[in-house]
Amino acid sequence: MASPADETCERLIEDFRPRLRQHIVVEQLLDHLDLIRSDQREQIRQRARAEGNIAAADLLINAVTGRPHAPGWFRAFVDALSNAGCDYAADLMQDNLPKPEVEEENDSCVRLIQLLSPSLVEMKTDDVGLHCFSEGLITQEDSEIIKAEVTSRGSRCGARELLRCIVRGRPGWFSKFLHILRETEHQALYELTGGSPGSDKQGTDEKLPPPRDEPAGSEAATETSPAASESCLSPKLAAIGVTDDPQDESTDLYEGPSAGSEQLLKSPDPSQPDGTAPAAAAGGPENTDIGLRDYQMDVARPALEGKNIIICLPTGSGKTRVAVYITRKHLDGRRAEGQPGKVVVLSVNKIPLVEQHYSAEFLPFLKHSYKVERVSGDCQLKISFTEIVKKNDVIICTAQILENFLERSNKGEDEGVNLSDLTLIVIDECHHTQKGDVYNHIMMRYLRQKSNNTKLKKEQKEPVPLPQILGLTASPGVGGATKLEKAEQHILRICANLDASKIMTRSPGKYKKEPRKITLTVEDRKEDPFGDVIKNIMNAIHTHAQLSPSCDLGSQNYEQWIVEKERKAATGEDHKVRVCAEYLRKYSEGLNLSNTIRMCDAFSFLNEYYEKEIKRKTSPDEEQFIQITETERFLFNLFKENKEELQRLAENPHYENDSLSKLKSTILHEFSSREEARGIIFTKTRRSAIALSQWIQGNSKCADIGVKASYVIGGGAQSVVKPMTSAEQKDVLTKFRNGDVNMLIATTVAEEGLDIPACNFVIRYGLVTNEISMVQAEGRGRAEDSSYTVVDVKNSGVTEKERVNEYRKIMMDKAIDKIRALKQEDYEKRIYEFQFQAITEEKVRKKKKKQKEMKSENPSDVKFSCRGCSKHVCTGEDIQIIENMHRVNVTSQFSQLYIQRENTSLQERLIDYETNSFIECKDCRQRWGAMMLYRGIECPCLHVKNFVVTLSGKKIAKCTEWKKLAVRFSAFDYAEYASNMTESSDEEEEEEEETE
Repeated sequence: MASPADETCERLIEDFRPRLRQHIVVEQLLDHLDLIRSDQREQIRQRARAEGNIAAADLLINAVTGRPHAPGWFRAFVDALSNAGCDYAADLMQDNLPKPEVEEENDSCVRLIQLLSPSLVEMKTDDVGLHCFSEGLITQEDSEIIKAEVTSRGSRCGARELLRCIVRGRPGWFSKFLHILRETEHQALYELTGGSPGSDKQGTDEKLPPPRDEPAGSEAATETSPAASESCLSPKLAAIGVTDDPQDESTDLYEGPSAGSEQLLKSPDPSQPDGTAPAAAAGGPENTDIGLRDYQMDVARPALEGKNIIICLPTGSGKTRVAVYITRKHLDGRRAEGQPGKVVVLSVNKIPLVEQHYSAEFLPFLKHSYKVERVSGDCQLKISFTEIVKKNDVIICTAQILENFLERSNKGEDEGVNLSDLTLIVIDECHHTQKGDVYNHIMMRYLRQKSNNTKLKKEQKEPVPLPQILGLTASPGVGGATKLEKAEQHILRICANLDASKIMTRSPGKYKKEPRKITLTVEDRKEDPFGDVIKNIMNAIHTHAQLSPSCDLGSQNYEQWIVEKERKAATGEDHKVRVCAEYLRKYSEGLNLSNTIRMCDAFSFLNEYYEKEIKRKTSPDEEQFIQITETERFLFNLFKENKEELQRLAENPHYENDSLSKLKSTILHEFSSREEARGIIFTKTRRSAIALSQWIQGNSKCADIGVKASYVIGGGAQSVVKPMTSAEQKDVLTKFRNGDVNMLIATTVAEEGLDIPACNFVIRYGLVTNEISMVQAEGRGRAEDSSYTVVDVKNSGVTEKERVNEYRKIMMDKAIDKIRALKQEDYEKRIYEFQFQAITEEKVRKKKKKQKEMKSENPSDVKFSCRGCSKHVCTGEDIQIIENMHRVNVTSQFSQLYIQRENTSLQERLIDYETNSFIECKDCRQRWGAMMLYRGIECPCLHVKNFVVTLSGKKIAKCTEWKKLAVRFSAFDYAEYASNMTESSDEEEEEEEETE
């Protein structure tokens, strides 16, 4: 049984069936409609060939509305309409309807074209077709079909095809077509269709608006020029004997392309719209006019001239809107020159940022003229990224995706993407274009090709085209510089990496007001019995392991010291020190949590770790401990002896830290002193973000003044705290925009790039990183009379760090001013020097890497031992690599050494494999990795950080990533392993049958 929502969608389609029959282009739509079965698809195509487009459209609509429905079927249908160029049909499905009188007038215009088609087919089809494409009346695919008709059957047949295409457009197409007839010197046809007599190409007709600036959709319909309207009125048609029935199919311009075009429809087309993701789902503004303020236009001007630039404006000053404007002008200019444009918008690798750029900025302003698509790690692509690039004008994606496909093309492994395929690259948060960052990998390819182009020109050869570069940032930072000269060098190096001819910046003055800045220092607790108990436990562990720390417990120096002790102990197979160091790290974190959030949260963290370790060391089938050393027993008993005391102290609010009190007072002040308050608290860890959110939600005083809190944290899995999915992040941010949440507690994931609405106040709670983050966090306070508060937390040092960042920000502004004051030739000389240095350094780095690979050891010389109990596990010969990424050991000997344990906190489902369980040492329960299901085969996937690794008898220190192990493992042979498994299974079955 269909849901009420499905029934509503079915009724909507049926109500508009007559219109859909006229405006659907069946062959094109089928290419984008995945929800129809393959047998239905072929039947519809046959109907189109035998009986025409309208008859096939009826069959297609029946297939779409047929039950049962797949989830999201209606959205998929609307997106397919939009991607196939059936924009008017998509408007009808999205309740974007023109007024009745406008729709009636549009029908009259269609009938007029039908009546005059015997004369209109005499047009110069190639010229008119080119202008129609330029003005958005036909798609690239339509254009190719028309050209094929002209080539195979002549200009008149091509003209008929062109007329069929334009009348399917949104209301407002007629005035554009009139304008095109005049511009292409078809004066007689122009006057025949209602144009003013006597006008020529240079003449002006004030009643006809410039086609490119004419709004699309229903707005365009209401603004159709009077000249066009008068020529299409039903009375005028009636006077010359034309009925107003759009269903008259005697001269049906809605009919699909001729059979001669069918082969072309099936062929791939680089600019054809893609159907893998919605292209008109955004709820952004429908007005395609992008208005820029004076300072925005000033910083955009060099880019409009085709130059590479960096735009540096504060957060909230509209950098992205400027980028959209530049993108549209770039594409308009390319189209006017008859050349294709291809724009890629790159973001730091954050999926919500890709979605935000797509739905809130680029799609609303560009969708009426260009094909816009977004791709991120969250997308389930049905075709390759290469095809996405070919078939769209604007592609918004994470930088890593573009880099992956540039590398594919470079290696020639399969079809990838080349920089020469692109005409403009927009790089958001471009201050990340530094060594090691993915932005820099992309731009190094650019700089190498630029250098090669110089050589090609000297050899009088054709250079390889390179895209224009547009960088966006709120703050390039100073790179840790303490002197103005070094800050200037840091910013110039970023300019060089982006090949920027200028860095454009300007204070937006009245458009941006700095928030009030407040720093709240905290006093040490007079009494901290909870912390004292934790310190006593830590000191007891120090004595047991014979460790003597020389720094304050819980401080950053202590963290670094204990991490180094754990690493050395693991390498030296000192089990006692290694295990004690692991526990000391947890107690240090618990101590810091008690200084940041509630003591009960710190206790929960420590107790959770204790319970997990007890469970890990307990057999699933027995109550007795197994493989527990004396040190582990000591550590278990130590926490058990102090557990009740810690719990009792944690429940006493008298001993809570002063930072929480200051935070609560700030929140209460902000919400009680404003009619509508909206704020963000930035904190250091995911755990503290969640705990602070729970604390605020449970505070009655906060509830009384209307505080509605929620948290947003990162999506990576590097933390023991369960990450947020992109859908969960998006849901929270949507609630924050809508006002359902007015207090957001966030980690640094919300500092950079994400479009978070104007806030009254921003609080950095025990968190200060660098000057870039400070500028971005300050920029979140965009509302009038906003405030920016820094709350100190014990051992965080935020007050001092904030002062340093203020100094660095001033130094950064001075450095930018100095760079902008340079003569252009001096600037270009310094940029060239940095670029030459970067290219040279990369060549040296690659040479060293190649030499290192040549000297790689034999895999048999690599030994792996359990980090927990030092048991020998395997050698490098036993390890194979899947997709140049996952290291697995599928030997039968290895399978005897581990047990599987279900991963209850996270299930990760990827395209070719799944990881649903951990593998752990059978003796000590040290985690070794994950059980990966790869194409139906279970493969134990090893994480090198869980092993002590020796190479030719020497222990490798700090071997936490596979890339640090310069050994070439053999590739996993899926076919051979699957065949062996099948033979083994068959033999077992035969043995069982013989036994029976």
